[in-house]
Amino acid sequence: MKASSSSLSVAAQVAALPELPMPALWTLWDQHFPRRPNRVNRGYLEARLAYRLQELAYGGLPAEVKAHLADCGERHSKIKTGRGPQVRLMPGAVLVREWEQREYRVVVTADGQYALDGKSYRSLSAVARAITGTHWSGPAFFGLKKTGGGR
Repeated sequence: MKASSSSLSVAAQVAALPELPMPALWTLWDQHFPRRPNRVNRGYLEARLAYRLQELAYGGLPAEVKAHLADCGERHSKIKTGRGPQVRLMPGAVLVREWEQREYRVVVTADGQYALDGKSYRSLSAVARAITGTHWSGPAFFGLKKTGGGR
């Protein structure tokens, strides 16, 4: 079967990723993603970019397939951390927590972050730390999971 010119183009782009210098890889990353990862690992960048290039050319997985794969991974993984309740929060959801006689309202943003008092946080645990000044499980702090009491 003959491949289309667009698939050759995508294949050539993916094949070229390992040869790109890091500044060029970052330029490509910035074109396709809203923010850079905290931990820089070239293999991770190349894999995410390769997937994104193919996703744009051929389409991504349907949401129900992604959810099914995530559930399968969670069920069969030897690492039993779970995806946690924060993954299931919809953008626009508001979490309310009173702490030291002040009410805090955290909004789940469209990009999966959490907004508190005009500042954006990557996790609920980061929000809880900003509020309390100490380490907390964010889902536990906001009452989204049962804990053994405390941090």
